[in-house]
Amino acid sequence: MANNQEPIRTLKGIGEKTGKLFEKLGVYRVADLLMYYPRAYHIYEPPVSIRELREGTIGAVGGILQKTASVRSFQHTQVITVSLRDGTGSLQLTWYNMPFLRTTLQAGTYHIFYGKVTKKNNRLTMEQPEIYTREGYETMMETMQPVYGQTKGLGNKAITKAVAQALDIRQMEREYLPLYIRKKYELAEYNYAVEHIHFPENQKELLFARKRLVFDEFFLFILAVRQLKEKRQDRRSRYVMKKADEVEKLVKNLPYELTHAQKKVLDEAERDLTGGMVMNRLVQGDVGSGKTIIAVLALLLAAYNGYQGAIMAPTEVLAKQHYEGMRQLFEEQGIGKVPVLITGSMTAKEKRAAYEKVKNHEADIVVGTHALIQEKVVYDNLALVITDEQHRFGVGQRELLGRKGEEPHVMVMSATPIPRTLAIILYGDLDISVIDQMPASRLPIKNCVVNTGYRKNAYSFIQKQVDQGHQAYVICPMVEESEMIEAENVLDYTKVLKKELPDVEICYLHGKMKGKEKNQIMERFAAGEIQVLVSTTVIEVGVNVPNATVMMIENAERFGLAQLHQLRGRVGRGRHQSYCIMVNCGDQEGTQERLDILNRSNDGFYIASEDLKLRGPGDIFGIRQSGDMEFKLADIFTDASLLKTVSEEVTALLERDEELALPEHQDLRRRMDEYLEKSYDKLNL
Repeated sequence: MANNQEPIRTLKGIGEKTGKLFEKLGVYRVADLLMYYPRAYHIYEPPVSIRELREGTIGAVGGILQKTASVRSFQHTQVITVSLRDGTGSLQLTWYNMPFLRTTLQAGTYHIFYGKVTKKNNRLTMEQPEIYTREGYETMMETMQPVYGQTKGLGNKAITKAVAQALDIRQMEREYLPLYIRKKYELAEYNYAVEHIHFPENQKELLFARKRLVFDEFFLFILAVRQLKEKRQDRRSRYVMKKADEVEKLVKNLPYELTHAQKKVLDEAERDLTGGMVMNRLVQGDVGSGKTIIAVLALLLAAYNGYQGAIMAPTEVLAKQHYEGMRQLFEEQGIGKVPVLITGSMTAKEKRAAYEKVKNHEADIVVGTHALIQEKVVYDNLALVITDEQHRFGVGQRELLGRKGEEPHVMVMSATPIPRTLAIILYGDLDISVIDQMPASRLPIKNCVVNTGYRKNAYSFIQKQVDQGHQAYVICPMVEESEMIEAENVLDYTKVLKKELPDVEICYLHGKMKGKEKNQIMERFAAGEIQVLVSTTVIEVGVNVPNATVMMIENAERFGLAQLHQLRGRVGRGRHQSYCIMVNCGDQEGTQERLDILNRSNDGFYIASEDLKLRGPGDIFGIRQSGDMEFKLADIFTDASLLKTVSEEVTALLERDEELALPEHQDLRRRMDEYLEKSYDKLNL
């Protein structure tokens, strides 16, 4: 039995090289591997005839080989090919650097091949398919096989094998959910759930395991939020502010008029800051609804009262953009307050200079990333802390931020349109304000949902927009090709696009790149040096590029509607007409109906609530809202009813035992402490 905290390299067959590949996936310890849940499952369907195979899908086909496989060398690569015919058509099968297969793939032998079907040179092809005997495939047909997120050099087989080994040698976790809760909601035992989320026998078993793990994710999160609320509720503030004429004057002098919704939210924030109690407020508003100016006005109110304020963004590029925007606005309007920038990539010398300014109150407003919470930053009268894109920060971050001053006012901003009923549960420690109007100057984005046959037209359209001096985003769901998942990937797509648009400056961006590299790409795109950016959803909380007018989303069917809406909000931020092209690569029933909601509406809250109605309890494969809170499996839309149930259960638990002091709650209390500890650890403090 192994300690689950041991490094991943203690597992058999995982040396330094493979260990580094696992680390790329965020898997450092055995415990991380156990919680590296599959992103999908393959159910091995009965083999079909070659004529029934469809390009872009995964399938199985069987037949007798007419000829023995041939092996030829091509640029240091050995290519093994064989042709399969079955009376309905022919299929080319190809493998790379596996010459030993020649002895298996002999003329006259029967095999079943399972893999992804593609078209090359107008021929149906399967590359690297799995090979089975008739009997071997029959045993596979009775199981569900996990499909994991992968990285180059580390395929699904290797990850599956490592997970199976980790499950065999793991140290069993102590059950921490009280028995009465497990019985009431028919929840699986924790260790059983972990094992069967990876290797379920069937869909019923998978749903049983998933329900328990999703329940846990919600339960611990809501419990942490409620404990935060208890600490914060009805606290008198030592930073009671007075209204500032300079702020009123700036509102009048802005080159645009605030919308009615912005004015309402600004009034609510000012009431909090001047009312004598500590502010804890969430400002929700669609991408582009004008949350940032509300934040700037609130920070200025603090500054004109002699205090400091801080705003924390999820990315360096966004932090820099906030900082530059503030500097420019203050200069134009003759505002004598000083913003300072603190980010992780600054040199030690730059950081020291910034820390000094903050400490000596030579800076009124501090703008930055997580670096703002680092212990080296010493504030002088920090009265207001604002976090941008709240769902990127965990409960631990929320609490730590509040500790930086002597209980400063806290405002959190989110562009994730969550229906109010769910927002009240997820942000239970906060009052909620909503900016539900867009500035009048914004032109509505023109949307279209198309199939893969429209791609060439889309590329021509992008070329025309680039010729007019504009820029475009192309979003793919994956970083690189996976042998088991049917979806476009950033690396290959960039190559294809460079061939299609040879005179256009095209670059790619994905979450596995180093922070510095990501920042450089985003800065070059913002500066107009890159014309088309091929990216994963990492740009969801990206940067403001008013010149970008096209958002093309590949495999749109693989994303949740709220996330598609978020991505679409990256364009339409300037005065030019913008467009969103959603490519539906699937043929599942209901997909077109879902995507048409985006076609009909640009209102994030309407879209989120419609998404909620359309998602069934079994709709757990492929579609996830990325980045929601701290959840690996749970999805606040798909699992909305369970979220409400868990919220009620947490309320009942805390009414009965607020301190979790009863004997039956001791394990839960221990688990809760670990949970908060992990949330702090994410800050690398």
